[in-house]
Amino acid sequence: MLDFSRNHFELFALPMLFGIDAEQLDQAYRNIQTEIHPDKFAHAGEAEQRLSMQWSTRVNEAYQTLRKPFERARYLLQLHGIDAMDAKNTVMPADFLMRQMEWREALLEAREGRDIKALQGLEKDLQAHARQLQDQLASLLDAQRDYIEAGNVLRKVRFMDKLLDEIDATYEAIE
Repeated sequence: MLDFSRNHFELFALPMLFGIDAEQLDQAYRNIQTEIHPDKFAHAGEAEQRLSMQWSTRVNEAYQTLRKPFERARYLLQLHGIDAMDAKNTVMPADFLMRQMEWREALLEAREGRDIKALQGLEKDLQAHARQLQDQLASLLDAQRDYIEAGNVLRKVRFMDKLLDEIDATYEAIE
């Protein structure tokens, strides 16, 4: 059976990097699942069934974490002793705070004016900025190994994700 002490990357035999090969992750996940899936242990003893269920849960959790860029970055930072989403750590650069206010105002105006074109423009701008942050995050984690700054960028990514979710909700409200 598998070793519970292994981290998510080790579990799937992947390098501890933000920029992982998604296809390799998917294949490793499928390979492990064929070995440990509870259905395979349906006729085994109770202890083996329970262990299979625990492993299946652990593998699913690890897979879900590594396949989502935000969660993968957060997990990598945790492995390096950094809780980027610590509620006590809310420091953001002044220029980013100003941009946040501008984006929020633009979203409010588009929502109140039921202005789909303005909403689409804002969404495009935010997606471009979010891609830049993802690229910066990848560089900080994989090349520079600057985990402190990567934590700062990850908080920006979280803000961008939430704002993009708000835009999706605004589309639904307008339509």
